[in-house]
Amino acid sequence: MKQSHPVDQPDATHQPSLAELGADLLVTSRRRRLIALCRPFAGVALFAVAAWLRWWWLTPVIVFGVFVSVVTVTHDVVHRTIGLSARATDWALFATGLVLLESGHAYRATHTQHHRLFPHPDDPEGHPADLSFLGALLHGPVFLVRLWFWSYRRGRDRGWLLAEAAVPVTALGGGVWLWPYTPGVLVYAVMMIVGSWVYPLLTVYLPHHDYGDTPLTQTRTLRGRIIPAVFLELTYHLEHHLYPQVPSHHLPELARRLETYFAANGVRAVRVV
Repeated sequence: MKQSHPVDQPDATHQPSLAELGADLLVTSRRRRLIALCRPFAGVALFAVAAWLRWWWLTPVIVFGVFVSVVTVTHDVVHRTIGLSARATDWALFATGLVLLESGHAYRATHTQHHRLFPHPDDPEGHPADLSFLGALLHGPVFLVRLWFWSYRRGRDRGWLLAEAAVPVTALGGGVWLWPYTPGVLVYAVMMIVGSWVYPLLTVYLPHHDYGDTPLTQTRTLRGRIIPAVFLELTYHLEHHLYPQVPSHHLPELARRLETYFAANGVRAVRVV
């Protein structure tokens, strides 16, 4: 049963602690965890069915869903918000990254750096926020490559990073080899690789560009019913930056409890459908 924790305090401009907001925001049930971890692989299975039926018109919709589900759960895995052990976290990063042919461990290294330092020259993930719209769009093909090399130079998780770097190459090679039997593997690989090119624009530039000097002005939050649900609550970017310990499925409730604090500080959410 959800608790109600309106932020009602003498100084409404003071950022409330998680204890003030409600410890229930940190809870992830076993059911929620299983849904989050299984959703990407259900998307891959749907893609395989669509490819087998030659319903190519449906594959972009499925790929979009796979991207959103992977980005959401990987976000939670990186921040250790869904109750996984250290070993399970490593395997979850590898497995979910495998779905998108990306490096989950590179993402962990650069995303935690992003939360520690943004905006800063040594924040490779946040770099597109300083580019123009066109610059962020053109940065797409090199973005994940730069993040991988930055992570590898840091010297942590190099075994995982090398294994993950081989995944897209293997997928493309396997797709070419299997083409006479099924085009699905190569189509999937190309769609995943090309789809990742929108990351700098959608996940960095749009939330962060024209950022200010305070935590409340360094990113934005989108409020609505349909768009946040479609993006599995990834649109609550400001709330996530302020409280990265809160799992994605609790971000709408976190946003509701922060309304008084945001209003007192002049934070205006972007309204979407």
